[in-house]
Amino acid sequence: MKCPFCSHPDTQVVETRESEGGEYVRRRRRCSACDKRFTTYERPEVNFPAIVKKDGRRVEYRREKLEGSFRIALRKRPVGTEQVDAAIERIEERLLQLGEREILSNRLGEMAMHELQRMDKVAYVRYASVYRSFEHIDEFKALVDKVAE
Repeated sequence: MKCPFCSHPDTQVVETRESEGGEYVRRRRRCSACDKRFTTYERPEVNFPAIVKKDGRRVEYRREKLEGSFRIALRKRPVGTEQVDAAIERIEERLLQLGEREILSNRLGEMAMHELQRMDKVAYVRYASVYRSFEHIDEFKALVDKVAE
């Protein structure tokens, strides 16, 4: 594995851990040239369903995009990286279990909202307010009232 800091091709695995469910392997590595440490994740390569956007375009599923959405919703919230990784793993498991070649983007958005609601109510409201693109303050207030119950 090439070092992301100095591009030296020789790195050493210092520590290896499996995730709780065994879905991926986390490795801490050390560069033999610059001595910096970094983390890599190994997970099996699987075919996720294509995402069908509202305008009919089809794009491939990208974990990074989902992680980015979670990061924005959870900005300055007390939620750990492990919780986010676990939530995304659950979403990916559901996508694979569906056994479909395509999935509507709004269905993926609903899965993300469900996970955010379990983790942090404020993050859920943030995500839902953008995802559902409310036209009126009353719609937003109704969502907040529902979450506050």
